Amino acid sequence: MHITAAVALAILASGVFFLTGLLTGVWKYLAIMRSDKAEAPYYVSIAHRTSLMYAFAAQLLAVFAGLSVWAPVVNFWATLFPLVFFAAAIFTYVVHGLLNDTDNQMARPHKLGSATLPGFLIQVFMWALIIAEIGGFVVLFAGVVKGMPVDFFTQR
Repeated sequence: MHITAAVALAILASGVFFLTGLLTGVWKYLAIMRSDKAEAPYYVSIAHRTSLMYAFAAQLLAVFAGLSVWAPVVNFWATLFPLVFFAAAIFTYVVHGLLNDTDNQMARPHKLGSATLPGFLIQVFMWALIIAEIGGFVVLFAGVVKGMPVDFFTQR
């Protein structure tokens, strides 16, 4: 089996995300044990769950990148864009978990520690995330569908 750069990238990202999920799970457990309410900071829990979820999403991207009939460079970029935004989301959640500065990063004003972020910056980031994640996957999915045999849906 030939592993393309896109597949290798997605598998590597999956491993990093999964390890992050495991480590944030330890962080969450320790925070719960130290808390009078037996709760971890909100974004510690979010970072933990999201890291685990994105680890498996990265595996799905690896499969689709491996099956896509598009040129390797197209599959690479279509895989990279969602992975970058997965990583950025996890990083943001970890930062909010460390700072324990919010339980809703979308609430206005947008806080990062003691700083206030401009609302347009959050909107631009969120639209870029939406386009990159959905767009990257749609490209890979289309490459898989295009590669299916013509009679795939009519076989009995």
